[in-house]
Amino acid sequence: MHFNGISLDTYALCSSLTASSSLRNVEFGKQIHSHVEKSGWLSSVFVGSALVDLYAKLSLIANAAVVFDEIPVKNSVCANALLSGFCEAKLWVEGLELVRKMPEMSLDYDHFTLSAILRACAGLSAIELGRQVHGYLIRKVYNLGDDVFLQSSLIEMYGKCGLVVEALQVFCLAGLRLGGEKRRDVVLWTSMLGVYGRNGHFEEVVLLFKEMLKEGIKPDEVAFVTVISACGHTGQIRLGLEYLDSMTQVYKLIPGPEHYSCVVDLLCRAGELEKAMKVVNEMLQKDHKNGSVSLWVALLSACCDHENVELGKFAAQKALELDPQNVGIYVMLSNLYTRFGMWDEIGQLREEMRQRGLTKEVAFSWIEVTS
Repeated sequence: MHFNGISLDTYALCSSLTASSSLRNVEFGKQIHSHVEKSGWLSSVFVGSALVDLYAKLSLIANAAVVFDEIPVKNSVCANALLSGFCEAKLWVEGLELVRKMPEMSLDYDHFTLSAILRACAGLSAIELGRQVHGYLIRKVYNLGDDVFLQSSLIEMYGKCGLVVEALQVFCLAGLRLGGEKRRDVVLWTSMLGVYGRNGHFEEVVLLFKEMLKEGIKPDEVAFVTVISACGHTGQIRLGLEYLDSMTQVYKLIPGPEHYSCVVDLLCRAGELEKAMKVVNEMLQKDHKNGSVSLWVALLSACCDHENVELGKFAAQKALELDPQNVGIYVMLSNLYTRFGMWDEIGQLREEMRQRGLTKEVAFSWIEVTS
């Protein structure tokens, strides 16, 4: 169009920017941005929002923030696009600062904004702010019972802050309508399963999963990852394998590397290293490429526990091929070598880490300080 002298309107520009975002073609997106600057189309909040969304989805957060500041008349859409970029980049503080400024720009909070705020609260473990947002939702959002994503965001916020009881209370009230009817879809069930799993309530994961099936809810891939992992932590080997089989036989779902990782972990916890390796081979034959880091780390961890050096070296090699900067893999392999007094191999590991500029990070914890 541009080559043939046809002027680009708002629709053409927004469509081009959306296509650039979908194809992750930042160079073409920047060319459109340059044209927008020259032609004055940045005064359009729709084009500006599309630009912010482009840069945010391509993780160019600084560019997205600059474009946002240049938009003369902003709306909630462009603010939410930038807020989404902050959340994806885990820039929680910057996201909350943008939220704080929105009323100053006469911008209202919509359901997307509130969901992003809850996500930031979870990322910062800012439970008091999360509770304030919950109160705001109760007062301001009339149809909260119909908004699955807001409810699931609430459940996940409480869960990531370690407040399992509060998350369960939200879940129990989720989907509640006049007349006592409840409509909870798989998103809400999966969120609550994740809360239980994340906080070590593995028996509750299995019980809740069974309850979900009784209510006729078809589990998704995420739900199966959580419940198979929980079976491994509770020693229910047979049940975990049955759930894996039911994915394909009953629910017509295709297990991914993350599901096989959970099964390998499940078998390794039971000391069944040969069966775990058999599952790995089956997975590799099903064109899952090289598996996943979590799969090989689970196998490596089991080798450390059961002192299997050769299989441990193989698992560590495969894991490092997928994530060569993962210090934890080096540490686990070093611990395995230490048990057998393999000091030369430990020296080689340390030299390899030094050449790659890797160091073991010091652990830390989040706490919320109140006055």
